[in-house]
Amino acid sequence: MASPASLASYDSDGSDNRISSMQKIGKGEPVDNDEFDTWMKSKQLLKPDDQLDLTEAELGEEIPKLLSTENRHLPRNLVVYDFREGAFLPVPPPENTITLLEFEGTSIHKDTDEAKEQISRKGTDELNVTLDKPKETLAEDQEDTKKPDTPETGDGEEGERDEDEAEGEGEGQEQEEEVQPPPEEEAPKKKLTNQFNFCERAALTIANPSRSVDTQTIPPPRSSYGASVLQWVIYDSYIEDYAQQQREKEREKEKKPGLQRRDEKSRKDEKAKQAEEFNKRYLQACQIIERMVNQNIYDEIAQDYRYWEDPSDEFREEEGTLLPLWKFSYERTKKMCVTDLCFNTLYYDLFAVCFGTLDFMKQNAEGAVCLFTIKNPSFPDYRIATESGAMCCDIHPKYPYLIAIGLYDGNVIVYNLQVGTKEGPVYISHGVNGKHAECVWEIKWGPDMQDGEINFFSVSADGKVFNWVLMQNKLAITTIITLFLELDQVSGPDGSTLRLKGSGTCMVFHPHNQEIFLVGTEEGYIFKCSTAYSSKYLMTYHAHYLPVHRMDYNKFNSNIFASCSGDWRVKIWEDMRPEPLFIFDLGSSVGDVKWAPYSSTVFAAVTTEGKVFVFDLNVNKYKAICTQAIVSKRKNKLTRLAFNQKLPFIIVGDDKGTTITLKLSPNLRIKTKMGKKAGVVDPQLLESQKLDRLLSLVRELPEGETVKETVSTVASN
Repeated sequence: MASPASLASYDSDGSDNRISSMQKIGKGEPVDNDEFDTWMKSKQLLKPDDQLDLTEAELGEEIPKLLSTENRHLPRNLVVYDFREGAFLPVPPPENTITLLEFEGTSIHKDTDEAKEQISRKGTDELNVTLDKPKETLAEDQEDTKKPDTPETGDGEEGERDEDEAEGEGEGQEQEEEVQPPPEEEAPKKKLTNQFNFCERAALTIANPSRSVDTQTIPPPRSSYGASVLQWVIYDSYIEDYAQQQREKEREKEKKPGLQRRDEKSRKDEKAKQAEEFNKRYLQACQIIERMVNQNIYDEIAQDYRYWEDPSDEFREEEGTLLPLWKFSYERTKKMCVTDLCFNTLYYDLFAVCFGTLDFMKQNAEGAVCLFTIKNPSFPDYRIATESGAMCCDIHPKYPYLIAIGLYDGNVIVYNLQVGTKEGPVYISHGVNGKHAECVWEIKWGPDMQDGEINFFSVSADGKVFNWVLMQNKLAITTIITLFLELDQVSGPDGSTLRLKGSGTCMVFHPHNQEIFLVGTEEGYIFKCSTAYSSKYLMTYHAHYLPVHRMDYNKFNSNIFASCSGDWRVKIWEDMRPEPLFIFDLGSSVGDVKWAPYSSTVFAAVTTEGKVFVFDLNVNKYKAICTQAIVSKRKNKLTRLAFNQKLPFIIVGDDKGTTITLKLSPNLRIKTKMGKKAGVVDPQLLESQKLDRLLSLVRELPEGETVKETVSTVASN
C-alpha cells in the first residue's frame, strides 16, 4: 500500500500543495503550471515492463462469458453389460437438478380473499393480535397478563404505564377498524387476478386438482442369508425354475383343453424364430472361424499384401512389377466369364463380381453376382443367383447396401443386402415395355432426385439409355436418349427411309456434372450426351474401328477420359477435342481401362492375351512401365479391371470365373512430391498441375504433325 507522501506532494511548511491548488482552481485564481504538473504526475499509473500492448480493435472486442446449467462433473457415456442381449447398453445420463429439500407451507397472506373469509368467520377480536402485531409484542403482552399486580413504585412509573396502555388501546382500535369486514350494503369488491399467472384463452384447459395419497403397509419379513454362489449352483437354480415353468404350463393346458391347437401353433412359431436366431448366431460364429482359418492358411500372402515392397524397384529404371496375391472363385461359376467388377463404396476390402458370358454363341441359362472380401478368399460373403447372365452391376455410393444388376435378357434388378439375398430382389423390371430389348451392358447409379427418389441409368445394345426410379412398389422407367448414328438414312424396297440406330456398349458419367455422360457404341463412336436433351448430342467422337468396351474419366481432371476397344488401342481424349491426345497399341483386344485414384498420369488396361499393362505418362509417354502376363495366353483371357480406392492393389477377372488380386510395386504408384520451398500445397492440386504440364506438350504440336501410334509395346513383347 502506498504511503500518503507518494500520493500528494507537500511544501516545506507542511501544507498540502494539491489541496491549495485545487482551492485556487475553485476560486478562479491562477495556478502555477509546475504545481499542476507535479499533481498530475502523482495521479499517473505505473505500467509494468512486460505488459501486453493491445490494439484498439482488441481493446474494443467483447468477450462473452456464458453460464450454463450443465454439470460438467457428471459422468458421460456410461454403459452396462446386458447378459440377455450379449452387448453393452448405454445408460441415460443423470439430471443436472439436485433437490435437497422440498417443503410445502401452510401460511397465507392476510390481504388474500381466503384470509379475509377466515377473519370474518372467526371474528376480528381473536385474529387482530395474531395478524397485525409482530411476534415480539405478542410475547410482551402475554408476559404482562401473567404477572400479578405489583405495588405502586412511583408516580413516574405509573404515568409511563398509563401512557403505554393508552397508546396500546388506540392502536387496537385502529386495527379493529381496519380488520372489520365491509358492510353488507356496499357492493362486493371486484376480484383481482394474479398478474403472474397469465395464459392465453385458447390454451385454457381443466386443471385436475392435485391429491396426496398416503398408504401404510406392513414391511416384508427379512432374514440374513449367506452362501458361496458357484457356477453349478446357478445352473441348478435355472433348471429348477425352468421345470417349475413347465409344470405351470401343463396345469394351464389341463384346465383349458380347447387352446391346445393355438398353443401348438405358437410353439411352432417360437421354435422357428429360435431356430432362425440360432442359425444367425451359428452362421456368424462359423464365418469368424472360417476367416481365422483362412488367415492362418494364407498368412504369407496377407503379410505381403500389407507390408511387402519389391526392393528390386530401386535398381530398375522407371519400371515396376505386379505381385499376385489371392485368387477368388466360386464352384458354381467356374465355367462363366467375369463380366464386371465393382468395389464397395464403404468397405474398401469388399467387391462385387458379375458372372455371365461374352460369347453370344454359348449363352448360359443362368448367371450370378458374388460379393467377395479379402478377409475370406475361399468363399463369397453374399451370393445372388440370376435367371440369365449378369452383365454389369453397380453399388450405390451413398447407400452401400443397394446393388443394381443388369441382365443379358434386358431386365434390371435391385437387391438390398441388409434384407438378404434369399428373399429375392426388392425391385425387378416387368413386362415387354418395362425393360430393354437386348443385353444391358452397363448400369450406373445417379444422384438423388429433387424429391429424394433413388434412381439409376442403364445402356443396352438396343440403342437406348433408360432412367429407372425406385418407387414405393415398382420401378418407373423413362427413356433418356435413343442412340441414332449420324449417317445417311437407308431406303427400303417400298421407298420408305430408315434411320440407323447405334448399339450402346458402355457408359460413364461426368464426375462433377451429373447431367453429362458418355456412351460408347459397337460402331466405334463415343457420344457426349446430356440428361436435359433427348434428341441431340453435345459432341461425337469417331473413336475406334471396333466396339468400344470401356471408358473412364480421370480422377483429377474431369476434362480427360480414356477409352479402349477391340481394335487393340487405348486412347486418351480431351473434352470437346475431336482428336485423341495419346494412342497406345497393345497388340490384342483391350477389355477394360481404368485411371488410378492416386496419380493423374497412371492408368491400367487388360487384354485378351492375359496381360496387364500399367502406363505412367509422366514417366514414359510411348510405352507401358509394366507389362506382365497374369494368366495363360492359350487358356484364359482377361476381361475386366478395377483399382482399389485406398490400398495399392488391383483386381482383374478372366473368362474362367477367376478374380486375381495384384499388388502394385513402388515404381507403379509414385506420387508427386512437394518442393522444399513450396510450402503446404494440396496433393490433388499438384496432381492436376502435373497432368496439365504434360498435356501442354501435346496440345502445342507443330502444324502438319499428328499423334503417332506407339507400337513399341507390341514390339517389346
